[in-house]
Amino acid sequence: MAGTFELYTDSAGKFRFRLKAGNGEIIAQGQAYTSKASALAGIESIKRNAPGAGTDDQT
Repeated sequence: MAGTFELYTDSAGKFRFRLKAGNGEIIAQGQAYTSKASALAGIESIKRNAPGAGTDDQT
């Protein structure tokens, strides 16, 4: 099963999103946004930019 972005409001009324794996585990989480449109734009940015993202191993 593919991952799913969840869009929700936090206790402060800000919009947030998280990416859940097919097994329901949260694997990424976005910052707090003041508008729903901004949160949706954050999701779209990840969808657009992440497929080719590299790994910066700083260990």
